Amino acid sequence: MAPVARAKRKFILLLIKPSHYDDDGYVLRWWRGIIPSNSLATLYGIAADVAARQVLGADVEFEIEAMDEFNTRIDIPALLDRFARNGNFGLVGLVGVQSNQYPRALDIARPFRASGVPVVMGGFHVSGCLAMLDGKAIGLDDCRDMGVAMFAGEAEGGRFDGVLQDAAAGQLQPVYNFLNDLPGIEGVPAPYLPLATVKRTLGLSTSVDAGRGCPYQCSFCTIINVQGRKSRYRTPDDIEAMVRRNWAQGISKYFITDDNFARNKDWEAILDRLIQIRETEDIPLGFMIQVDTLCHKIPRFIEKAKRAGVTRVFIGLENINPANLLTANKRQNKITEYRAMLLAWKDHGIITLAGYILGFPADTPASIRADIDIIKRELPIDVMEFFCLTPLPGSEDHQTLWRAGVAMDPDLNNYDVEHVCTAHPLMSRPEWEAIYREAWSRYYTPDHIETLLRRAAATGIKISSLVKLLAIFSTAIRVENVHPLQCGLFRQRHPSERRPGLAAPNALLFWPRFALDSVRKTGVILAAFAKVAAIGVRVARDPQRLAYTDQALTPVSDDDVDSLDLFTQSASAKQAVAHQKKVFDLTHGTP
Repeated sequence: MAPVARAKRKFILLLIKPSHYDDDGYVLRWWRGIIPSNSLATLYGIAADVAARQVLGADVEFEIEAMDEFNTRIDIPALLDRFARNGNFGLVGLVGVQSNQYPRALDIARPFRASGVPVVMGGFHVSGCLAMLDGKAIGLDDCRDMGVAMFAGEAEGGRFDGVLQDAAAGQLQPVYNFLNDLPGIEGVPAPYLPLATVKRTLGLSTSVDAGRGCPYQCSFCTIINVQGRKSRYRTPDDIEAMVRRNWAQGISKYFITDDNFARNKDWEAILDRLIQIRETEDIPLGFMIQVDTLCHKIPRFIEKAKRAGVTRVFIGLENINPANLLTANKRQNKITEYRAMLLAWKDHGIITLAGYILGFPADTPASIRADIDIIKRELPIDVMEFFCLTPLPGSEDHQTLWRAGVAMDPDLNNYDVEHVCTAHPLMSRPEWEAIYREAWSRYYTPDHIETLLRRAAATGIKISSLVKLLAIFSTAIRVENVHPLQCGLFRQRHPSERRPGLAAPNALLFWPRFALDSVRKTGVILAAFAKVAAIGVRVARDPQRLAYTDQALTPVSDDDVDSLDLFTQSASAKQAVAHQKKVFDLTHGTP
């Protein structure tokens, strides 16, 4: 008689990227999100490899699901029932949890733990607090009290195997701390999400980190204290395999999440591989990358980025006042290089997005207004993203304030770089909040939107692509009261998703109000899109569009340091120019 096959047990691995609460207390969620979660893709890729290697034994099969709460409702009762029908054999992984998502992550974990389902939480909040504080500060004891395991560091190199084995045995440890043992990421499973998950982002785009770690020392940054200052990289073979695996399911657009792809030692080999795939196999690759303000000095970098399919580049401009940059240890940013760098990207028809931080010690409402006006006139930036300087847990800024006992907002939900979380020496809290909102409307005026589109037409940027971005960035704060990067298409709400401690809504009133509000917002957004699109059509049809120029598009010249406000608007700007001239004279032998 043939032996009876032993039935396999099913281990449910639910990977959840939590959202956070909006100012009304509801989970921030959309029908379609904008930014794909690389943390979720990374853990899914690792988990799929774990399942393939059968780390729980040949008699255990994995059921893995990735859920990004920014675009997916986390139906907790249904998920609890799913685990219960499986004898709670499985694990809930709360993935990539940032500080502003930590309260929501705890609220997701609570009912699972109450039902006996194992839960582990990782991400920048847990890792940053364990790296920079005393191991208990900023709410970490909430995890301990609830029995949520904390994972600090990165999950490659077999680290996640042990977590899953402990969960299967009912022996999850309180803390898994790998911060002092950062793994290499060459030849390991690459970030990956199945098509059904990727479809929940606009543009059918996914993400990958080609490298981790950053050599710089920006005081507001958490990355250097979690992923380290020593750079680690995926190989060109890894990137090619990732691209081909995604293309097999019809995905060809990516956000490369490296804090600074230009400093990847293999950037040229990776771009050459992507160029070959794109130009010889007609795979329509498209990338957004993040770089520093000096990358234009790297020979061939911008040219090859263009050929590889880079259409958008994010630059951490941060500020145009050198004194502010110095206080944040952002010494690598040289305002004397800003115009040359931006024009280099413009010369290749690539859209530039620049991050700009409000709330440095020297900032005032008046100085911020003046700086924005200078940027509009003199710097050829396409899209500006404004942020409030925030002492994020895990950063040097937060550690300094924490050690000194300086008051900071106790509600972690507000640490989203949109809210004011500590005092400023020159601005009151209302003034800081007001100038943050004003910055968006001051930059995205109808006149400046037309200027941006005329610059695009003159430099070969695809106008329709920029129209979409300008419409989103000019309306998100005004209509949805969230940063454009947290925005999406068609806001979703559910009465059960209101933050604990706030009054539960009346369901009979909730849905009609939500429907009316959705109609109103949709009308406002469509009208805004129509206005920007109309400007874009007018610019595209202008027979003189290629001849357009203005001060920002004017090539860099020696006269700039005397004629442009960028270099004369403050004493520190003048000092930066004088220092640059001194360095030039010394290195070029000028007597």
